[in-house]
Amino acid sequence: MNFDFSPPWQHPTVIRHTQRLIHSFHHWTGQTLISPHGTPEKTAQALFEAAFVVVSHGTEDDPVLNYGNQTALDLWEMDWQHFTQTPSRFTAEPMERSERSRLLQEAREKGYISNYEGVRISSTGKRFQIRNVILWDVLDEKQVRCGQAATFDTWKPL
Repeated sequence: MNFDFSPPWQHPTVIRHTQRLIHSFHHWTGQTLISPHGTPEKTAQALFEAAFVVVSHGTEDDPVLNYGNQTALDLWEMDWQHFTQTPSRFTAEPMERSERSRLLQEAREKGYISNYEGVRISSTGKRFQIRNVILWDVLDEKQVRCGQAATFDTWKPL
């Protein structure tokens, strides 16, 4: 068996996705998600180690999480492997999912939304409120929508 214990941000697909997150965020908001740190690899490391949350999911019918930086992994109490196999709807409690779905649709229509707040739940059942959330469409190198992402730096346990 060949086990790969390298940090997620070192993988070429994660480095490419990090660039998509950064460029898409700027495309929609005109703001900088994170300052460039030289190489794409160093920037991927900086985003993964940032003190704020960044998460994203793909475009599946039931979107699956495909990125979470370390702050997100800690907040949702999951490792990379578990996180990136989780349908993103499971980040919210069942009663919060319809509002979450509505906001995802609004972001799809507008490109992004900001100042969202809501309640989320960790893998162990801990509830927390998130605030000042920016949710945006992720675009690939051809400007084709390939998912959605969210970032926030304010949360509190409930």
